Amino acid sequence: MTRSLQAVAYTRPSALESAPGGRRLGLETSRGSTPRGTEDHPRFFTGFLTSPQAAAAGLLAVADVAAARYYQPQLRASLDPVVTGNGDRLRFESFSGCGGVYARLDVLARGLDGDEIGHGTTNVDVNNPLREALSRIGTDDPLHLRVGPDEMAVTTLDGPVVEKKVPLPDRWLRGFAEAQVTAAGFDLRAELSAAEAVRFLRSLPRGSGRGGSGGAQWVVPAGRGLRPTTRPVPGAVCLPGPDRLVALQRVLRHATALRVYGPPVTAGTTAKACAWEAVLPGMRLTLTLSPDASRGFSGEGGVLDALATDEAAEDAELIAVLLAWEPRVDIGDLAAASGLPAERVRAALVRLGTSGRVGYDTAEAAYFHRELPYDAGRAERHNPRLRSALALVAAGAVALDGAIGTVTADDGHVHRVRDDGGTLSCSCLWWATYRGGRGPCKHALAVRMARRGAGAGQGDGPDPASRPPTRGHEDGPDVRVDGSEGR
Repeated sequence: MTRSLQAVAYTRPSALESAPGGRRLGLETSRGSTPRGTEDHPRFFTGFLTSPQAAAAGLLAVADVAAARYYQPQLRASLDPVVTGNGDRLRFESFSGCGGVYARLDVLARGLDGDEIGHGTTNVDVNNPLREALSRIGTDDPLHLRVGPDEMAVTTLDGPVVEKKVPLPDRWLRGFAEAQVTAAGFDLRAELSAAEAVRFLRSLPRGSGRGGSGGAQWVVPAGRGLRPTTRPVPGAVCLPGPDRLVALQRVLRHATALRVYGPPVTAGTTAKACAWEAVLPGMRLTLTLSPDASRGFSGEGGVLDALATDEAAEDAELIAVLLAWEPRVDIGDLAAASGLPAERVRAALVRLGTSGRVGYDTAEAAYFHRELPYDAGRAERHNPRLRSALALVAAGAVALDGAIGTVTADDGHVHRVRDDGGTLSCSCLWWATYRGGRGPCKHALAVRMARRGAGAGQGDGPDPASRPPTRGHEDGPDVRVDGSEGR
């Protein structure tokens, strides 16, 4: 698995301190992006949280996911959450170490009482002493929140005093992009009251130890609640690995409702991703689950078509200028401002997602602007299927003949790619296994590139000539998403 060490530096540890008139929660920020450019320690907010206990529980839930591996839990994972100021809210995001669970706490304007909310994105320190202190927040404790250094720290800053170095896998970065593409296909499927939410979540099986609890399950709305069903039926929602909803237990007693999102389901549908949103006073906590506990978001392939074209790259550069840290990115407004049709705007947003520049909010059915504080462009450059497809095109392995394309692997095996009304199918093992459910295979992607004239010189990744040869029946390292990334 490709990974690097991410250095995250803070002026001091985040802490919860006692103060006259209440308690003060100081969340320290690292290097991040703002409208003014890159800042070492941006400041996004100072004021009070209107629901202190719920906010503390929500922050702990996001930190729980950042520190968890729901598949192969014996391996360590610890990544500091990301915070984004969008002017009208604060968003705290994290990904599990296994890449299969994405968590986001949206603290909305009504959950904050203080000065203006800033704009930008950075990491935020959530350390073990802070976690312990947050778990002891009382019901009547006023809680003052500061995101970023206080004025004293700003005037005396002479270098970071806290630095963490954590492994940052490429698949974790790709997961951010794939999760927002997946969530964009979700609709609201059910909404439960607080009491029904508690009853349902406490009824879920526990203790598989691998995050699976027997694999994917299905639930269907029934009256005011949800009931299990043995197979996918219209209106059902897949629940892949109920153990992975454990972070919701943190906020259950504060929740006023539970909303469930998922894609359309028909008879015979295979396991699908889903999102579970706890509605809190002035806040929302959302967990998005991959289709299987052993299947991270990084290999879903939803971004590949957008990465394969020069057109999307050029459109993304234009759209990026128009994002402006908006909490709700309206595709119609972007289309009008850019002069591009809506479908090209969507493709550009997908491409921007691969560098962490947009996310997707299922509650508002809208994209939002953020800038990940990582070298997130690496997620695009290191995408295994994209690299393999570029290598095939560069090697002249693609031949086009009307609606049929053939791709010859280096071992001489020939794959036939057919165009069925805009959907490319292939004779390879990847297509036979997933039937397009995880995006195009490398052969279909190579055919699409050749048709569009993208070729190997489009600049979407490293020079294909510098890569090892592709293999006839494998789709690169993201075939296996069990945490080992393949061989």
